[in-house]
Amino acid sequence: MRTLSVLLGLGAGLAFAGAAGAAGAPGGGYSADQIHDIIWRSVNFVVFAAILIKLVARPAKEFFAKRSQDISVTLEDLEAKKAEAAQALKEAEERLAKVAAEREKILETFVAEGELEKAKIIQKAEAVATRIKEMAAFSIQAETKKAAQELKKEVVDLATNLATDLIKEKATYADQQGLVENYLKKVVETH
Repeated sequence: MRTLSVLLGLGAGLAFAGAAGAAGAPGGGYSADQIHDIIWRSVNFVVFAAILIKLVARPAKEFFAKRSQDISVTLEDLEAKKAEAAQALKEAEERLAKVAAEREKILETFVAEGELEKAKIIQKAEAVATRIKEMAAFSIQAETKKAAQELKKEVVDLATNLATDLIKEKATYADQQGLVENYLKKVVETH
């Protein structure tokens, strides 16, 4: 309504200003019909502008108010989503930090278990090596004894063969009789 009053006042002011300018112009100016036509055209324009404003103003005002409200709601929604996304990001970063801490703990546990297992394996290997050394020493000792016994047996066999051969070569019948008698004496004394 206020807009309509402003437009009517503006139209009337223009019409009167045009009429006054025409009347006061030297050398004739505008005729009364022309002034009357200008006034009616101005009034017509003011009425048409008022009707147009009256018809368009409310829907335009409502459209822009609704558009402003929609933009405001959209901005609020976007702010809420931004806050949710920031919260989700913060939670994800916290979970990631927890996962990293758990990973470090697991790695430390595995390293510690690996060190313990390494120590056990080394200890077992040392025990096996000691047992192998002992078995090797025992085998060497047994083989040495066996070799010494075989060597003694060979030496005895060789000595017996040499003695037998010497006796066969150099012994006489009297020597043999003396040996038999000595042997018989020893047998009798022992039994």
